[in-house]
Amino acid sequence: MIELPRLYPILDADALARAGVPLSAAAHALRDAGVRWLQYRDKRASDAEVVERMRGLRAIFPAGEVVLLLNDRVELCSRAGADGVHIGQEDMAPKRARRILGPEWLLGVSTHSVGQLRAALKTGAADYLAIGPVFTTGSKNNPDPVVGLEGVRAARALTRLPLVAIGGITGENAREVIEAGADSVAVISGLLPEDGKGMAQRVRDFLAFLR
Repeated sequence: MIELPRLYPILDADALARAGVPLSAAAHALRDAGVRWLQYRDKRASDAEVVERMRGLRAIFPAGEVVLLLNDRVELCSRAGADGVHIGQEDMAPKRARRILGPEWLLGVSTHSVGQLRAALKTGAADYLAIGPVFTTGSKNNPDPVVGLEGVRAARALTRLPLVAIGGITGENAREVIEAGADSVAVISGLLPEDGKGMAQRVRDFLAFLR
C-alpha cells in the first residue's frame, strides 16, 4: 500500500492563470519547499500541450524522487512521464483506467459521497481515494455538495486505503481534516501567493500547520 504525504499539492492550470503564476515558477516553488508528491490538472489544453507541460514538470521533479500524477488524461500517462493518473467521477471509469494503466502506474479516484466511495471501492482499481469537497471551495465552477468533516470520518470508516481530503482546505483547518481521518490534504488555491508570501513559503506554512 502506498504512503501519502500529509500535503498533496495540485497545480491547476486555470487557478495558476487566474493568479498570474507561470507553471514553471509554481513548480520550482513547490520543489524548493520540499514537495515530493503532486498532481498537474489541465482540463483545457490539448493532449500535445499537456504532454509538453508534463515533461517540463518531470524535468523539475525527477522520476524516482518525486511522484508526479496527471489529472484525467489516462492514455497520456506513459508518454507524459507521469507516475500515475487521478480521475474524477466524470472522467474515465476506474476499471477501464486500470486496464489501460496496468499494475505499474498509480491510480487515484475522486469521490463526493459515501455512495461514490463505496462504488469506487467495489472496482478494486484505485491505489488511493479522494473525498470532498470537505469545505466550500472556489476551485471548481460547479462544485459538489460539501461533505464536511463527517464525510471524511465516514470515508475513513469504510476503507483502509490511503485517503485524500480536498476542497476548501486551508492552513487553519487542515489539521482537523487529518484528525478526522484523512491521510493527506489536497490543496490548490491555498498554496497560491497571497499577502506577500510566495508559494514556497505558503507550502512551508501549510506543512507547519500539519505537524
